[in-house]
Amino acid sequence: MDIKKDILWRVYLCFIGMVILCVGVLSRAIYIQQAQGKYWRGMSDSLHIKSQPINAERGTIYSEDGNMLSTSVPIFDVFVDFGAEGLREKGGKRFKENIDSLSICLSNLFGDKSIADYHTILQHAYNEEDRYFILKKKMTFDQYLLMRKFPLVRLGRNKSGFIIDAKDKRINPYVLLANRTIGLSRQDLSKNVGLELTYDSLLRGTTGQRLMRYAAGAYMPVEGSELDPVNGKDIITTLDTYIQDVTENALLKMMANNNSLHGTAIVMETATGKIKAIANLGKQADGTYLEDMNYGIGKKTEPGSVFKLATLMSLLEDGFVDTNTVVNCEGGRKSFYGLRITDSHLGTYETTVKNAFAASSNVAFAKLADQFYHNNPQKFLDNLHKMRLDTYTGVDIVASSGFPLIKKATARSWSATTIPYMAHGYEELVTPLHMLTLYNAVANNGKMMKPYLVNAIKEYGVTVKEIQPQVLVSKVCSDVNVAKLKACMLDVVESKHGTAHAIKDSNYLIAGKTGTAVTALDNKGYNKGAKIYQASFIGYFPASAPKYTVAVVIQNSRESKLIYGAAVSGTVFKEISDKLMARYISTTTQYKNTVVKDSIIINAIGLKKDVQSVFSFMQIPFADSAKSGTWRNVMLLQNNIAMVAAPAYSNNTMPNVIGMGLKDAVYLLENNGIKISLQGKGKVISQSIIAGTNFKKGQKINLFLN
Repeated sequence: MDIKKDILWRVYLCFIGMVILCVGVLSRAIYIQQAQGKYWRGMSDSLHIKSQPINAERGTIYSEDGNMLSTSVPIFDVFVDFGAEGLREKGGKRFKENIDSLSICLSNLFGDKSIADYHTILQHAYNEEDRYFILKKKMTFDQYLLMRKFPLVRLGRNKSGFIIDAKDKRINPYVLLANRTIGLSRQDLSKNVGLELTYDSLLRGTTGQRLMRYAAGAYMPVEGSELDPVNGKDIITTLDTYIQDVTENALLKMMANNNSLHGTAIVMETATGKIKAIANLGKQADGTYLEDMNYGIGKKTEPGSVFKLATLMSLLEDGFVDTNTVVNCEGGRKSFYGLRITDSHLGTYETTVKNAFAASSNVAFAKLADQFYHNNPQKFLDNLHKMRLDTYTGVDIVASSGFPLIKKATARSWSATTIPYMAHGYEELVTPLHMLTLYNAVANNGKMMKPYLVNAIKEYGVTVKEIQPQVLVSKVCSDVNVAKLKACMLDVVESKHGTAHAIKDSNYLIAGKTGTAVTALDNKGYNKGAKIYQASFIGYFPASAPKYTVAVVIQNSRESKLIYGAAVSGTVFKEISDKLMARYISTTTQYKNTVVKDSIIINAIGLKKDVQSVFSFMQIPFADSAKSGTWRNVMLLQNNIAMVAAPAYSNNTMPNVIGMGLKDAVYLLENNGIKISLQGKGKVISQSIIAGTNFKKGQKINLFLN
């Protein structure tokens, strides 16, 4: 009995222990599930789910005349989840029934693989249950629209497994036009330049987010988890596409014919300081010319004789000379403290300051500056400071190396020859924009305007910020001296002994100054081997009532046949001024069409998402009668009632873009392979190819905007 009781006691004890253990395990499981479940589920999600940013649609950069200079177009990456439940149900019946027709459609659409190749690739990926199979990257919008109608794909994501990831691609519709100034939008923001970099915070908008779940070795988006991004704002520049085109073509023609190394041409609106055009071309290794650097704003050089305007202004303001003061040029050669300064045209002795300026005498200006500023160089430097030649121009664009270098009298490199050499454009480094800003101040009756490139910031077509012209210096010199400086610059072109007499025009007056500077190329000094010259011309027109001020600076090469400022840069200036005079400053009255008002105050066509965004932003109620499609026809009546419907489009016929804004018209037509020529600004009012007619890819269409 004692043994039996002892055994039973032990059995009971083990049983009770097991019960206690089970209760403990069960209790712990319940506690973990109920009390700590949220924590451990979050821990699991953090290991298998990550957040991925969704880039906002980047804002568009427009010219002042309404043309797109830089915009974003959508491209699409296509993936397939071959493990999707809807694709594999019933033994993969849906996939097997559609693989043949899908392979045919993909081969016809992309043309990169045969039907058999696509069939093999799809079948292999299905057998492997590839959860994130890359089918195609960088698909265009028109390809995307066609693919949506393909067998299997049209059944939707859950049944087909097709995942389409939309991204933006940045393009410049005008390619070379002001490319360096506009800049390039890259993923690596540190490599952006121009306006794309300067206004990046406004253009890029606010980034959205979406969840990505890790499965079968790859991350796939979780449907319905997106936080929509906020689109970027639009930038309206001061650039004019016609003026920009004229400027670039004139600069390119001269540089290519003269084998020049690099050059810039800047057109500024005299009264406001708006930069209407800026061309920057550099010669590439293959002999072509591209916008590889912003030479006008970012590259400082010794300006040469165009700097004589600053010297003359200083001498006049200090009362040391007048334009009729006689100066002895000593035949065009004179030594200053052991260094000789020479004129390009020898033989001149006594002449007036005005004639010396017109003939661009280096000796005359070196003598005058040395005579009056040698013992008090700070007075000369203070005058240059008042002209803002020793500080940033303030232009609203990021450009490296744009800070000028004007020597200080206390600098170690300062010598007895510094003042004579500074007087005619050496031993100082300034950008072409600095000199243009000074010349523009004289043309503008002494008022120095801040140069700028952006007119306004817009959001959904509504102006949120407008940039007004800004005065930097109300008077760079007295009215009397402004008149004298204008007369001197007019003499450079109008008088027979003027260095730019060759560009004189009988129909309108041009005023300006030439410059031909010997450059120290590759740190080899000025006089070793064949000399290399920088040719400049800065002036304004029409001189009687200045409308535009233009700077042209070209760096020639050893192979250049033309070297002087008038022959090289003056020729470019003249071509620009002739065309702008004919187009913008002609006194001929042009007929203006009158618009008859009707009950429809807006009649336009645009993308569905843009239409919805605009009406939501403006808080206008609307009803969309279309259930599908990408584009919408919009009519807003005078009673503030919006009507939205889907326009009829066919993939094989010319779409109707009348009523569209420029961006949407370019977007639709270029994605159909149609080349575009534009005239005017605003909305499309006419198209050269009638909507509904057949077209061929690569065909050109003319759009007229009002």
